[in-house]
Amino acid sequence: MKKRILLAEDDANLGSLLRNYLQAKEYETTLFVNGRAALDHFTSGIYDLCILDIMMPEMDGLALAKAIRNIDPAIPVIFLTAKNQEDDVIEGFRTGADDYITKPFNME
Repeated sequence: MKKRILLAEDDANLGSLLRNYLQAKEYETTLFVNGRAALDHFTSGIYDLCILDIMMPEMDGLALAKAIRNIDPAIPVIFLTAKNQEDDVIEGFRTGADDYITKPFNME
């Protein structure tokens, strides 16, 4: 059974590129362009990993991660963001991130 990834990224080009890359690696990946849509479709146990941008419309990635953790405290959460200041990274980990990757990044 394929692992399922929830991907929340408001940059449509980057989101599609990343979704296609992950699907080529045999991950079932669902892309959402804002945090609210991602949360509306999130159900505990359906996804194996969440990859979240921080700066998104309607609900930012930090609020989304908190809401997801309230539903499923064990799901891994990775932030993928342009916010690269030390305070941003600390806030990401305090929010519950398992990893924090800054853009630009290497997909390999």
